[in-house]
Amino acid sequence: MRFSISIPQRDPDGFDADGVKSYLARAEELGFEGGWVLEQPIGPTPLIAPLELLAYAAACTTRLRLGVGVLVSSLHDPLQLASSVTAVDRLSHGRLDVGVSPGGGRRKFAAFGVAPETFIGSFTEGLTLMKAAWSDEPRVTFHGRFRDVDDLPIQPKPVQRPHPPIWFGANAPAALARAVRHGDAFLGAGSSTTEQFATAVHTVRREIDEQGRDATRFQIGKRVYLMVDDDAERARERVIAGLRRIYGDMAGIEAVPVSGTPDEVARGLREVIDAGAQMVLCNPVGETVAEDREQMERLAAEVLPQLG
Repeated sequence: MRFSISIPQRDPDGFDADGVKSYLARAEELGFEGGWVLEQPIGPTPLIAPLELLAYAAACTTRLRLGVGVLVSSLHDPLQLASSVTAVDRLSHGRLDVGVSPGGGRRKFAAFGVAPETFIGSFTEGLTLMKAAWSDEPRVTFHGRFRDVDDLPIQPKPVQRPHPPIWFGANAPAALARAVRHGDAFLGAGSSTTEQFATAVHTVRREIDEQGRDATRFQIGKRVYLMVDDDAERARERVIAGLRRIYGDMAGIEAVPVSGTPDEVARGLREVIDAGAQMVLCNPVGETVAEDREQMERLAAEVLPQLG
């Protein structure tokens, strides 16, 4: 089993540089495999943009893998996004994992000049163009429905070859099939329940078989929102408050987190592992960097040893 930790991303009152630096250093000391962020380009939650924060994290770490789960890449220009991904991969000396998703019906596509009728096709074509930009070819020619590129020089290339690992965020069966077809890994959303994740894993494994993919080369993970507290009722109150800070009044969000005493949180994470997760992204939802740091310490000392 591999365990990653979320990187504090909220910035309501000014970026806590010292706190985040210390948090990242401690994450490495505690042995977490990776540190992950998420993307919320518009919305009421004050989140530092993901790739920019990962570039900062790259300068503060030496071993920690750095992940974003997930970029809603249908809202980005693919060549500009490919360039930004390459920059973070190079700044981190090849420690980047990239999660992507086309988004869904609730996205504000019009705000980004994206037609909701064609965002799936635009997403898939954009990912193909990004892979071409990351390829060993010094010049790229690509003629698609949405992009027309002719003999364009693209440098530099990512450190990781042929490109950083691509994690897909998806829920619907067709989207999960797309994840297996175009990606290297599947990351279950933090906003999904363990039961929903288990169903998705079943579909992913079926698609791996049907598409002839090597299951040992396709990773499965899940983000888990959580809160550890010696008082289980207080843990529940704290985790719901944290989710409200991220998702507002999103329906059903109360059903997704794991919370409680260390033993209860360990049981909840064990259920996620039993559902098929090979990597668990532990995501405390404290109000401050200090609260998330306290949660990370408790996870490492009191929860994760039970799952070894």
